[in-house]
Amino acid sequence: MSLQQENGRWGEDLAVNYLAELGLEILARNWRFKRAEIDIICREAGILVFVEVKTRSGLSFGRPEEMVGHRKKKLVFSAASAYMYKTGYEGEIRFDILSIFGRPGKSPEIQYFRDAYYPGQ
Repeated sequence: MSLQQENGRWGEDLAVNYLAELGLEILARNWRFKRAEIDIICREAGILVFVEVKTRSGLSFGRPEEMVGHRKKKLVFSAASAYMYKTGYEGEIRFDILSIFGRPGKSPEIQYFRDAYYPGQ
């Protein structure tokens, strides 16, 4: 496993714990549909939440949350639609970003952006 993959896995583990502490119910991790992957799928107050986790150990390429581009959003929307179809979900949904700056062994900076983006944006 590369250092980048290790850092990403660490960030996702941290994100799951963070969301659970906030009271969100974790439903799935790394849910895949074709070429798309949703990092975390959870539920909060009856809302189905799709969370993209971005972990960075340096800021030379920008803040972690700035790394969710148009192409990634389209892939997440596609996977979210497939998940809802597969599970028969027809309620309210939300797309969030959880940004983690740091690396294992250091105290991370976590920022959680609810309703960070939406289809058609």
